[in-house]
Amino acid sequence: MMEAIYIAGHGGQGTLSTGQLLANACLKEGKFVAYLPHYGVEKRGGVSNCGVTISNQQISSPFVTEPTVLIVMNNLSLEKYENTVVPGGLLITNSSLVENAVTRNDVRVVPIAANEEAERMGHPMVANNIILGALLELTGVVSVETVADSLKEVLPERHHGKIPANLQALERGAALARKHKLVDKG
Repeated sequence: MMEAIYIAGHGGQGTLSTGQLLANACLKEGKFVAYLPHYGVEKRGGVSNCGVTISNQQISSPFVTEPTVLIVMNNLSLEKYENTVVPGGLLITNSSLVENAVTRNDVRVVPIAANEEAERMGHPMVANNIILGALLELTGVVSVETVADSLKEVLPERHHGKIPANLQALERGAALARKHKLVDKG
């Protein structure tokens, strides 16, 4: 098993913390993992991407250039990275902010309205964990329970009061992905 996951967005969308959370959970489950963040010089709103490679064997390179899974949080990220996904790969879009259509027909596309769902929950800052919950449900790379256990380690202490909202977000994302799985089987 090997998944090469690329998470792309802009600063403030939680892309880096999503990658950290995923990598931490994988380590807890005894998997080999490489996490490589990439961000622009801007404080907020600039490029904020990361690659997470997960494997049962040692990983030779931390760079994710041909993701098996691509998560895009905005239109610019879709435009820039859509063609990097391997054929047969998975492309998860934050359809609240990604209005452009995916042009590829050789990848599985799962739109998740993460920002809208987070607003509905009353916690707009957890959209990234809605997407993460969907990723976990669709790929099974690591359990939701292990990610939940990792929240205290990855989130700064000042945000520990928001852990219940983040747990809700993971579960909401997983539920949305289950609905998508049913539609796909259709």
